[in-house]
Amino acid sequence: MNSQTSAIAAGALALVVGCSYTPTPLAPTLLGPVGAPGHGALSGSLELPRVGPGFRWLNPAGHHYGVPRLVNAVAMAAAEVERERPGGAPLVVGDLSKRFGGQIAGHRSHRTGRDVDLLFYAESPAGEPVASPGFFKFGPDGLAFVPPDRAGPKFVRLDVAREWLLVKALLTLPEANVQWMFISTPLEALITEYARARGEDLELIWHAETVMLQPADSLPHDDHLHLRTACTPEEVVLGCEGGGPYWPWLPAFPSDAPDESDDALLVALLAPIQTESEDAKATYVELPSNDESARGLAAQPQVDKPRVLPARVPVRGN
Repeated sequence: MNSQTSAIAAGALALVVGCSYTPTPLAPTLLGPVGAPGHGALSGSLELPRVGPGFRWLNPAGHHYGVPRLVNAVAMAAAEVERERPGGAPLVVGDLSKRFGGQIAGHRSHRTGRDVDLLFYAESPAGEPVASPGFFKFGPDGLAFVPPDRAGPKFVRLDVAREWLLVKALLTLPEANVQWMFISTPLEALITEYARARGEDLELIWHAETVMLQPADSLPHDDHLHLRTACTPEEVVLGCEGGGPYWPWLPAFPSDAPDESDDALLVALLAPIQTESEDAKATYVELPSNDESARGLAAQPQVDKPRVLPARVPVRGN
């Protein structure tokens, strides 16, 4: 990503309001994304601007707070798509999280600022960029039908070129730290096959195929891309949890002590126990003298105490 894109993204982020670095009331002793995406809270959140280079909100009444690095990544990725293919419709951003996280109606996750819904880029069947129609289902052929009450009737097609640029930008931005991109399997195939046809880096395509997933426990995500960022090592220490696997190409966690091999452990277990040699001498601590005068105390005379006889207890007869 060049300096021009960075400058555009910086300008977009300058419009950010509502940044809160106070702990969430839901978990006042923890900071950042706390807990798992479906059971957690958020502090230190950042609000995505209403509009910026290459993106805009879907709904002013939505929830647009997230982990700052995720908000930055969305803004920078959208700006990169706009730079690579100027003149198209902006990326439409749905819900992120509430300012302090927690449950949002219509979502099982989106509770810790690590999830964001990104509507698909769209174009006309003739290939002209068009504004996103909203949450409409795109079929395996990449077409979605827009009904008459939503500026139709008409068909729009998935803008595969822009969608790949978005996926590529997010995967290459360290701030995104992508854990999952939930999307239907047919749409994933359209995007990755386009990338192969363009001769994109095969390792990058493999990363994309790895993180793009049609979830088995929810809707197929054929009307938007659901991006989830993984916890960073620093966030894990502060309470961030789970949400999926941690891919080997993401920043490494601090390593523990190296694992011992089975042979090394066996040798350690069977090795003779070292005992103290017979020549070793015990160390004694010299206690103070028992001599009263040596301790500066006067000897006390011995006094015979009078003998006290027990009282006679009367015995009752049977």
